[in-house]
Amino acid sequence: MTIDRRMLLATGAGLGLAGLSSQSAAATGPRQQRTVGDQAVRVVALDSARKNSQTKKIQTAIDAAAAAGFGVVHLPPGEFRSGPLELRNGTKLIGASGATTLVATSGAPLIRAVHARDIEISGLVIDAANIARHGIELEGCSGVISDCAVYDARETGIFARDSIGVRISQNLVATCGNNGIQVWRTSPGRDASQVTSNRVEQIRADAGGTGQNGNGINIYRADDVLVSNNHIADCAYSAVRGNAASNLQVLGNSCSNLGEVAIYAEFGFEGALISQNLIDGAATGIAVTNFNEGGRLAVVQGNLVRNCRKRHHEPVDKRGDGITVEADTCVANNVIENVESRGVLIGWGPYMREVLATGNVVRTAKIGIAITTDPAAGSCLVSNNMISGAKVGAIRGMQHGNIIGSELSDQETKTARVRITGNMAV
Repeated sequence: MTIDRRMLLATGAGLGLAGLSSQSAAATGPRQQRTVGDQAVRVVALDSARKNSQTKKIQTAIDAAAAAGFGVVHLPPGEFRSGPLELRNGTKLIGASGATTLVATSGAPLIRAVHARDIEISGLVIDAANIARHGIELEGCSGVISDCAVYDARETGIFARDSIGVRISQNLVATCGNNGIQVWRTSPGRDASQVTSNRVEQIRADAGGTGQNGNGINIYRADDVLVSNNHIADCAYSAVRGNAASNLQVLGNSCSNLGEVAIYAEFGFEGALISQNLIDGAATGIAVTNFNEGGRLAVVQGNLVRNCRKRHHEPVDKRGDGITVEADTCVANNVIENVESRGVLIGWGPYMREVLATGNVVRTAKIGIAITTDPAAGSCLVSNNMISGAKVGAIRGMQHGNIIGSELSDQETKTARVRITGNMAV
C-alpha cells in the first residue's frame, strides 16, 4: 500500500490528533498571548505561502514563551516551511488538531531538543521531505511526543537519545529511510521510555547493513523500555528490535510483513518480556539470541506467530523460523502456524542454557521443535506441546541446521541435559 500525504492526514485524525480548545484556535491577526486553563499560550500567526520559511517566527515564539516562564506555543492550521526548530525547557509545541504541517527546508532535524525537560510535541504533521535527517530528535530530554504524523525522514522519524522517561505515543511514522522510531543511549543504562500505541509503516533500509537499519522501532542500549500496542508493518528488517537493551518489554504489538525477524532481543541484554504479540509475515517471528555476547533471560509467552518464510535470496541466513531462543528462557503457550523451517528452535551449536518450552501449539512447519545436539550446550525441558503437520519431524535434534538422529516426540527422553515429555504429535 502506498501512503501519501492525504492518507496520512486522514489516518492521523483517526489516531486522535487533537489540538487545544476553542480558546486557542488559530490566530488570524498578529502574534498574541492567550490562556487555556491556567496556562498562557503564545499563538503564532504564520504565512502559509510555500516559498516563505517560518523558522524565525516559530523559534522566536518558542524562545519568548520560555523566557516568560511558560512554554505553550500553538501553531495554526496550514502548511508551513521551516528549518530546524530548537525546543527549550518546558516547551509545548502544539498543532491544530493535526491540521498543522511543517515542511523541512534543510537536512537538520526539523524539531530538536537537547537536555530539555518536560517538553511536549503534539498535533503536528511533520513532513521531512526526504531532506531532514530526522523528523524529531531529542537528546537528554523528558516529555511527550504524541498525536503527530511524521513521514519522509531521510533517516529516522523520531529519534530519542539518552532520554529521561520520554513517552512516544499515538503517532503515525511512515516512509522513512532507515528507522521509524529509535530509543538509544550512548552507553547502556536505564531509560524507562514508553513507545506505545503508534502506527509505523513502510520503513526502508537505505543505508544498508544487517539490522541496524530497516526497523519500525529500534531500542539500543536503553534499559527498562516498554514497547506496547503498536501497529507495525512493511519494514525492511524488524518491527521491534532490541539491541543490548535489558528489561525490555514488548507487549501486545501487531506486526506484519517484515523482511527479517519481527521481534528481536539480541546481543548483550539481560531480561526481555515478549508477550501477547501478533506476528503475520516475517523471516522469523521472534528471536532471543546472542548468548555468546551475553544475551540471556527472557519470557516468550502467549504470542501468535504465523507465515514465516525463508529468505531464499540469502546465501546462508535464510531463517524461516517461528520462535528461536538460546539462554535462560521460557517459551510458553505460543501458537505458531505455517513456518517454512522450525516452529521453535532451541539453541544454536553450544549456545543454549536452561530453556523451557511448554504448552505451545505448532502447526504446519518443516520441523515442529528443534533442539541443538551440541554436547557443550546446556539443559532444556520440552513438555506438553502439541505439534501438527510437521513435514520432517515433530521434535528433532539439530546441529547448526543439520538434522541429527531420529524423531524424539514418540517417547520420553531423559538425558543429562535434555528432558522431553508429554508432547503430542498429530
